[in-house]
This record gives sequence, structure tokens and C-alpha cells, in this order.
Amino acid sequence: MLDAAQLTLSGQDALFEQYETALAELDANKDRWAQLPVADRIRLLKGMKDGVMTVAKGWAEEAARKKGLKPGTPVAGEEWIAGPYACMSACNSLISTLSQMDGKSFIDHLPTRELPTGQLAVKVLPHSIWDHLLMSGVKAEVWMQDGVTKANLKANAATAYDIPEAQRTGKVALVLGAGNINAITPLDVLQKLILENQVVILKMNPVNDYLTDYYKVAMKSFVDEGFLRIVRGDAKGGAYLCDHPTVEELHITGAETTHDAIVWGVGEEGEKNRKAGTPKNAKRFTSELGSVSPTIVVPGPWSAADIRFQAENIATMKLHNSGHNCIATQALVLPKGWDKADRLLEAVKQVAATSTRPAWYPGAEQRLETHKAQGGKVETVDRGTIAPPLVISDLSGGSANCQTEVFGPALGTIALDAPDPATYLENAIAYANDDLWGTLGCQILIHPKTIRTIGKKRFEEILSKLRYGTIGINGWCGLGFLIATCPWGAFPGHTLEDVGSGIGTVHNAFMLEKTERTVVQAPWRPFPRGLLSLQFSLMPKPPFFITNTRQHKIGKALTRFQYKPKLSRLPGILMNAVLG
Repeated sequence: MLDAAQLTLSGQDALFEQYETALAELDANKDRWAQLPVADRIRLLKGMKDGVMTVAKGWAEEAARKKGLKPGTPVAGEEWIAGPYACMSACNSLISTLSQMDGKSFIDHLPTRELPTGQLAVKVLPHSIWDHLLMSGVKAEVWMQDGVTKANLKANAATAYDIPEAQRTGKVALVLGAGNINAITPLDVLQKLILENQVVILKMNPVNDYLTDYYKVAMKSFVDEGFLRIVRGDAKGGAYLCDHPTVEELHITGAETTHDAIVWGVGEEGEKNRKAGTPKNAKRFTSELGSVSPTIVVPGPWSAADIRFQAENIATMKLHNSGHNCIATQALVLPKGWDKADRLLEAVKQVAATSTRPAWYPGAEQRLETHKAQGGKVETVDRGTIAPPLVISDLSGGSANCQTEVFGPALGTIALDAPDPATYLENAIAYANDDLWGTLGCQILIHPKTIRTIGKKRFEEILSKLRYGTIGINGWCGLGFLIATCPWGAFPGHTLEDVGSGIGTVHNAFMLEKTERTVVQAPWRPFPRGLLSLQFSLMPKPPFFITNTRQHKIGKALTRFQYKPKLSRLPGILMNAVLG
């Protein structure tokens, strides 16, 4: 009889054998994929839409249950929006771009402008009539790196498609799946397949490998034709695949520590390799690795209703998915001496107290205890018997929490001098850039009148100093994750030696290259209150707000709409959005 150790070894050998088979199949098909015509890629993406729709309900409900939620309740709607909906939307956006690949005519429809810095800004939302209706008032621009102009924009987009099909050669990429937001993994796969011409072996994260069978159905069109293989495995399995000679490139959405262990090794070996500049794994490695994300509150003429709405906004940025997000707000930057700062923070606590989603990601309890121990003066907000209290700590004095992503329900606060809004904003940006770890995403909450007081040109000059990959103005930068046409990733400039929030971007359905940052602007006030201040937007309370009572209905309806967009489906979505 085999003992436990032998059984484990036997199971591991069988798993590695499965990896070998999958890699051999992908290696045999990589050039065929690279040379596959656009029409066939569109066909496969349409097949993926069919697959996602087939499993959408089971996928969203299973994810909700595994995260301690009851399917069919408002908070479980998060699993629809950040799962099937996001994937369906990405498929539509990629299909649209591919259908206009001839001459890269999709670029012709993108408005551009020159920023005060001289850089080119490319508007990627709104783009379609559906954007105007479903995301009314939300705008997204991609700010390009220096040297990209309107004249050469096409030369800096979809360059993988510049090589004639018959001359293309493929690669085998390993995607290490994320464990928190369930749309991340399929979207990372699409990045490699569609934007980079690489076949993919996807190694599931053990945290959410309960979705393996759902993903196999959702992406069945790619699996059936030999361009994708989905496998399970633990850290040993991941290490085996990372070092495998057939794997030519890597991508991870996860932790900086995991990235560095793969590239440099661990312990003394890792330190020795890093100092010598000799990576253990020198393959091209793209990544998205989180950050200590700030929300900068700019003083201004906020009304009581503004305070209530922005408190919901901030609480959502923190507690969506129970804070287990790479861009969950962790640093709330407030203006010192502003007479509304205390009321805003108190309102955030009141909203947080109503959010009873449990902390489900492994290690959350230990990370929260560490955050409290490093937090100086600490306050907790009770959230019932199931959810742990929200921990609010003090970031002044150089708290270690400025450099450690908590990945859970904890929030740090700091007050900075605010002699005037522009000076305060510059000080807050310097603080975010210099004192907080990471460059993935951040937010600025600023009254439109305050922007006018500063001046749009001056505001954008100040904004250009903020070194984050996605900046949300009056909205969560997480909107940039949901909008498939936005590049998603860290601010450029990280290296393997200092990887920070990661290297490269994903999503990016317009396939723009040499991007610097995405700026997403949301309406200051929701519909219908915004109309009273001449804000011409029909956007009510966003469906992903933790306070939205119709989130589950909206998420399901949006997914069905993205599957087959039609006007007849809009009234139901809009009605639930207004009632939410």
C-alpha cells in the first residue's frame, strides 16, 4: 500500500504529465494560431461569448457562494459584473477592433487632443451609442508616452498584426491566474491570445480553481482548436511550468513576492541573483501586482448630499470584494483644516458599517492584525458578526502601512496642508508618488467648480505628475478595469529588479502601445440630482456601489445585454439602475 507521501508524489507526477501533454499540444499549434486570419479570431471570440453565456449564472453563483455570499442578493451582483459581464464586454470590444483591422481603421474613429504637457490623449470612451446610454457621463482617455503623435498613432497600435499572417511565428505563454476577481484570468488569457499572438497554458490559482470547469466551457472555442489549455496546480506546479523550456513568456496577476520568487528565486539564492543581476528566470515576464492605492480628497464647495454620495464612493473603493482588490483604496488623503473632512470620514464609516461581506481571501486575518499593529492610532468600525471590522489607521509619521498592501478591509488616513486646492493637490500627489508603494491605480475626488477655479489646463498639468497607470476622477479607478478599451497596468518604467506594480498592460481592446496612463472621469453627482446642477448625465448610482440594492439584477441584465445588445433590453437595465 502507498503511504501518504507516495500518494502525493504519484498525484504530482500525474499532474506534471498533464502539463507535458498540454505544452506539447500548444507548441504544435502556436504557429497556426499566430497565422490564423482575423475572421477566424472573430469566430472564436463569438464562440467565447456563447460559452460565457452558457455558464454565466453558474459561474456567478458559485463564486458568490465560495466568497460567503448568498446568490440572488444585491452584494452577489459583484460576481456578475466583475465576472461574466466584464468578459463579455471585452469580447465585444475585441471583435469590434478586429473587424476594423484592415488599415487599422478603428484608430480613425478615436478622437485625440494635445495635452498641456504636449502628449497625445486618445479618447476611448464613450465610443459607441451603447457607451453613451449605459455609461452616460463617464469619459476615458489614454495619455500616450512622449513621441506618440496623431500622425504616428497607427504605427503604435496593434503592431503584432503588422507582420503578414504567413510570416508570423507563435509562442507559448504561461498565464498564472488571479485568485480574487474572476474576470481577471480570462482577460489575461485574451491579452496573450489576441494582442500578442501567443497560445496559452493557464495555470489556475488554487484560491478559485473551483472555476476551472466554468472557464473550460467559457473559453471552449479556444480550447477545442488547441490554442488554450487550462490546468490546476499548487506552487510546485507553477514553478514547474515557469521553468519549463516550452514556455517562452509569462504573465501574472498577483503579488510582487510571487513575481520576484519566480524571477530571482527565494532566500539567499534570490538575494544573490538580484545583486549579481542574474535572474533565475530571464523569460519575458509581464505582470500586474497591486499597490497601496490612494484616494485624494480635494477641498471644495461640497454639499451634504455630495458628502453622502462620495462617502458611498469611497466605501465602495475600499470594501468592494471585501477589500480583496489590487486597487482597493488603502490611503485616504484629506485636506487639513477643511471643515467637511470630519463629516466625510464619519459618513464613510456609516456606509462601511452596512457592508457585511466577509473577508474571504486566505491570510486576511493575519494581514489585518499586521496592519493594526503598524497603524499607530487605530479605530475599528463594527460590521456585524460575519464581516471583520473595518480597520482605520493613521498613516502620518511614515507608517509601514504605506508600503504594505493589506488586501483586505483596512484603510489608512492622513491629513495634508491645504493652503489652496491647487497647492494641496500638488502636495497630495507628491505624497502618493513618494510615500506610497505601487503605481497601479488611484482616485481624485474634486468638485467641478474646484477644477474650474484651478483651471483645466493647470489641473491637467498637475495631474500629469501623478505616476499611476489608471487615475479615476470622481470615480473609482476600477472603472478602468471594467472598461475593456482602457489599458490596465502599472505606470510604465518598472523593471525586473524593481517590479513595483508590474510591467506591461492588459485589456486595451484598441491595442494601443506606448501608453502612459488612463484617466477615467465619472459624473460628480448621480442622476437625477446631477441635472439640478446642469450636469447632463443619465448615470445614476453606479451598479458596482456596495450600497446598490439592485446590483444583482443589473449585473445579470448587463451580461445578457453584452451577449446580444438590443434596444429592447435597455429599459429594464435603466429602471433597475435608477431604483438601485
